[in-house]
Amino acid sequence: MNWMTSRALHPIAVVLLGAFAACKAAAPDEGPAVPHVTATTGVAASGPFRETITMIGSVVPRSGSVALLSAPAPTRVANVLTVVGQAVKKGAPLVEFERAPFEARAASADAAVQAAESAHTRAQRLVAQGIAARKDEEQAAADLARAKADAVAARREAQLARLESPIDGVVTKMNAVLGASVDASQPLIEVADPRALDLLFLVSPEDAARIHAGAPVTVSVGQNSDAAVIGKTVVREVSGAVDPDSRAVSVRARGSDLKRALRIGENVTAEVTVAEFPKAVMVLIKALVPDGEGFKVFVVDEEGVSHQTPVKVGGRTATSVRIAEGLKAGQIVVVEGAFGMTDGGKINGISDDEDDAGGDPAPAAKATTPKGDSAKKPDAAKKP
Repeated sequence: MNWMTSRALHPIAVVLLGAFAACKAAAPDEGPAVPHVTATTGVAASGPFRETITMIGSVVPRSGSVALLSAPAPTRVANVLTVVGQAVKKGAPLVEFERAPFEARAASADAAVQAAESAHTRAQRLVAQGIAARKDEEQAAADLARAKADAVAARREAQLARLESPIDGVVTKMNAVLGASVDASQPLIEVADPRALDLLFLVSPEDAARIHAGAPVTVSVGQNSDAAVIGKTVVREVSGAVDPDSRAVSVRARGSDLKRALRIGENVTAEVTVAEFPKAVMVLIKALVPDGEGFKVFVVDEEGVSHQTPVKVGGRTATSVRIAEGLKAGQIVVVEGAFGMTDGGKINGISDDEDDAGGDPAPAAKATTPKGDSAKKPDAAKKP
């Protein structure tokens, strides 16, 4: 019985010890625990601001400089003479089909023309003799014309039994397989002129409304920090319709006159200028903190105290943002660590290095973000 009682009292003892430890940790002499946030500060700069929209797209052949070839009629592939990526000249053979069916159709069409010519001649003679009606001659003339048209089509099909490149270019698609059956509705080969290329981008309808033909575009290739600018171009056209599948609007820019030749299908990134301001207040985009449907920044006063300040964003680039309302040039704002700040947070050791929105933020400073009443009264006396 005593053993059972002793075992039952152990949990109570644990609870009491935990409560004693908690009271000791919250002793008035030690004060409440204050969280710390590592932050960096920067200076709201004033100067010219170029608002841009970042677009991601690919290199495509320009309209009118690409040829899509298919079989002239149902047949079978007899020989494939090229591969994707191969440069070809105008008239170069690409694919050969079985010729026997085409030659047979051409011979049959020629025989039909001869028969129609004989029938037409006979009808003319009978009409001249008054034996046949005029409508018989007209019908024979129509049959002869149809036979000649069929013969032209048959001879054209026989010529297309070997597909040849209609332009100087590069083979960009090849769907022909040796021995496979094909028909006229099946695209087999695409040849494009690599000297006439466009940059095709897809943007939202909202962004498309701000982009216009002739707008300057800076083109780069690569990802993130490895991206390299390869030149500048201009917007060629902005589509007037929304793509039903992607729900985006296509924007085309010229792909010529760049530092290096682009290849069809290559991915590119571009920044298109949509507005320019000769004098604007700007901060690094990392200083923005979402606040409901808007944004706010934390402004640091002379005593190192941060104050949340609602701002109106006027436009942005990949790294900086223009502040239309709520901030003045020269004010110090929290750049990194802003999401962990609270109104009234204390920042110690603010750097004197003032950097604008286009450069790096000032060196890291330690930010103290008190909670509750201590945030409102940092100098409140301790309880006895």
